[in-house]
Amino acid sequence: MRVLLDIKDNKAKALLEVLKGLSYVKTKMISDEKALLMEEIKEAVEELNLIRQGKLKGIPAKQLLDEL
Repeated sequence: MRVLLDIKDNKAKALLEVLKGLSYVKTKMISDEKALLMEEIKEAVEELNLIRQGKLKGIPAKQLLDEL
């Protein structure tokens, strides 16, 4: 299982030390930009799922391209 945590900078170092002490946990730092991209992709997938379920109205791709 993978978990993405958003931790205040002044608390991150202590938590990382605890996590590194656990043999069954691997840690990997990612950039703020990558974390933001991952969050935006997650939101897009959730929105797409809502459109597919009929809970949200989408717009045709042609209309989207015309607006650009």
